[in-house]
Amino acid sequence: MGTRDPRVDAYIAKKAEFARPILAHFRSLVHEADPDVTETLKWGHPAFMHDGIVCGMAAFKEHCAFNFWKGSMIVDPKGVTAGKAMGQLGRITRMADLPSRAVLKRYIREAVRLNVEDVKPDRSRRPPRKPLPVPDDLASGLRGNRAARETFGRLPPSQQRDYIEWITEARREATRATRLATTLEWLAEGKHRNWKYER
Repeated sequence: MGTRDPRVDAYIAKKAEFARPILAHFRSLVHEADPDVTETLKWGHPAFMHDGIVCGMAAFKEHCAFNFWKGSMIVDPKGVTAGKAMGQLGRITRMADLPSRAVLKRYIREAVRLNVEDVKPDRSRRPPRKPLPVPDDLASGLRGNRAARETFGRLPPSQQRDYIEWITEARREATRATRLATTLEWLAEGKHRNWKYER
């Protein structure tokens, strides 16, 4: 029998008004599709478990995102959404953005099946990601901050990419400037982009 985690209730209750019904709907569908699923928090966001992570959900300022742990085998076999921050279902801002109940339940059941049968994704199909060029503003900031520059140089390409994408995905110049300043601060302290989510 599955379990519900009161921390997930608290997570949903704290989110923006537009997000609460979307998150509650997705949560309900997960439990309908798999009565044995258990809830927890992973990296600060709700996750649904059955022989491993099945899927997770998150709400941000203006959108929700849903990720299937083995989504490339379920939702996105062509790799269209690989590495995208919005998850395999795209940017969800209202209930109408979600696939139908039947489709979502099919995805959830397939995710559970893959975990139960211990099916592993075929990583060989994914071409290696090319390194991203360091944007001029980050390069300039690194030149003026030795500690940040040294940390950035030691990071593996994937963690360098985390910082570069975070900065370059900002829509407003003010947001980009804030992210750049935070990046330099965290790098000077020896931190990678997702250090807050380490357990």
